[in-house]
Amino acid sequence: MFFQTWSDFFNMGGYGFYVWLSYAISLVAVIALIVQSVKQRKTVLQNVLREQQREERLQQANKGNTL
Repeated sequence: MFFQTWSDFFNMGGYGFYVWLSYAISLVAVIALIVQSVKQRKTVLQNVLREQQREERLQQANKGNTL
């Protein structure tokens, strides 16, 4: 597709509102998914670290009881 001016490009033959709205909604959805994934990854890593620390404390407590 070839446009004579930037205004023609943004107008998209009268369908510009729908075209740019669909791009904006898609961009918001992708950004939301990225943010959610980063937060969820952080939560999972914190839970794994907490569980590892708990296991270490349990092992040390068991070593103290067997002596």
